[in-house]
Amino acid sequence: MPQEFINNHEMYYEVHGTGDPVFCSGGWGTFCHGGERHLPPGLTDRYRVVIFDHRGLESSGDDASVPATTGLYAEDVIGLAEHLGIEHAHMVGSVGIGACIFQEVALRKPELVRSLVNTGCWARPDDFFLTQIGMWLEVHEQIGFAAFQRLVVMEAFPAEFFLEKRDRLLGPEGGWKDLNGNIELHRRLTEASSTHNTLDRLGEITAPTLVAHNAMDFLTGPRLTLPVEQGIPGARGYTFAKASHVITDRKERAEFAELLLGFLAEH
Repeated sequence: MPQEFINNHEMYYEVHGTGDPVFCSGGWGTFCHGGERHLPPGLTDRYRVVIFDHRGLESSGDDASVPATTGLYAEDVIGLAEHLGIEHAHMVGSVGIGACIFQEVALRKPELVRSLVNTGCWARPDDFFLTQIGMWLEVHEQIGFAAFQRLVVMEAFPAEFFLEKRDRLLGPEGGWKDLNGNIELHRRLTEASSTHNTLDRLGEITAPTLVAHNAMDFLTGPRLTLPVEQGIPGARGYTFAKASHVITDRKERAEFAELLLGFLAEH
């Protein structure tokens, strides 16, 4: 898959499927390099899905002299769309900073955004979230990746799921594996997440918007996602009553896929 020089860095991306274009981005990781299997079922069957590595992640380069912000990452997405000749696309931000980046895309280049989907998002971090992600970085720096991984996995998943899937969630191929051995990337993503602030600009977003609220999310729960829905004119909200940061319940995963595909088809 290609790597192109976009917005002053080498940017790795992949395109899966055919149809109307959809940009999809997650949190502090990537859907690339085989990770497309974690995309919502049916998405690549119906759409041309563009996924990419954030700056400094896997096969994308970075320039550490440039402050890491969601605005910078948004300009990367806008540049990638221009490179691919895409003028109008759905933006699906799935669980984390990808959703925040797409908020910035919708604000900076509204004509590009056909629709906006945000899950696990925030418009401005609160003190709890800032303390939380700051602690993750401190643990990673001072104790190591394995301790950080245990901490964040146990906060992101339900206890029952952790107990059942422990061997898959922990270790070199487990959760947040893309940060293993890359403290600088962790610092940069923490910086961008901490400084993201669209709260006073959400009213300028014109794209049809869907915001998902995961009721049991200990990281980016409704206290952070509800202000996004409330701030975007005409935004639609949907609550998953059993979902933690990552939806693990099979029924709710199917429910989200159906919700997403239906929303995209509307627009």
